[in-house]
Amino acid sequence: MDVKISASDVKKLRDQTGAGMMDCKKALTEAGGDFEKAIANLRKNGQKLSDKRADRETKEGVVMALTSDNNNNGVVIRLGCETDFVAKTDGFIALTKKIAEIALLNLPETVEALLALPFESGLSIGEKITEQVGVIGEKLNLGGYHKLVTAAGEGQVVPYIHMGYRAGVIVSFNVEGEHITEPGRDVAMQVAAMRPVSVDKDGVDSATVEKEIEIGKEQARQAGKPEEMLEKIAMGKLNKFYKERTLLNQIFVKNSKQTIAAYLQSVDPKLTVVDFKHVELG
Repeated sequence: MDVKISASDVKKLRDQTGAGMMDCKKALTEAGGDFEKAIANLRKNGQKLSDKRADRETKEGVVMALTSDNNNNGVVIRLGCETDFVAKTDGFIALTKKIAEIALLNLPETVEALLALPFESGLSIGEKITEQVGVIGEKLNLGGYHKLVTAAGEGQVVPYIHMGYRAGVIVSFNVEGEHITEPGRDVAMQVAAMRPVSVDKDGVDSATVEKEIEIGKEQARQAGKPEEMLEKIAMGKLNKFYKERTLLNQIFVKNSKQTIAAYLQSVDPKLTVVDFKHVELG
């Protein structure tokens, strides 16, 4: 016997899942009007489409950076999709924000742990994303997850979202207070604009240091410098690398007469950056 599917039932399923009206009607029809089976059908369709589009690139999307109400904790995530048309929709932005809010509430250690967290209606975040593949019709990918945590009274985290959700930054500082908020945002903007590789030279990994030294030596060798001078020249180039690519040593983009370290000390003599995380699309 055919089950009559009412418009209100279709709307109810659409409100729950975000799927299109025709997709919802089809899912309900196939499920004989059973909402749970209809939702399961939509998820299966999403999984099938996800498998078909597994080799697609997700260079577009939304990057979301959030901090807790007390500014002690912060997270940044990237939800990737295939086209900027999808990335710019209110629904996709809201989905990314809700995932970020769940991440901020739970502070999982890994992306895998984040995907396993509950989302809504009995779905995990991973299952919700799979469901939305069927709704949206594009491959989706959650990545770029990072968190920064400070203890109460020992610092704070400041967020910044750059270029219409195309990049996000969180920066943790060793001092907290309202006087840190605006300078903290300036530093987060610096990270987004200048892409430092670490807080200071001590944070640069040994492989990068060795690579820069070898590049410096080879450049000097190609310029005809004597072999006994190559090490000294390479070290000079390494120091230049530290000034250009480590955050505290970079020239402040808003004041070319100050480094970031000097700028922060002008705000508070004790103030410095503890860590930062920078996530971009692409």
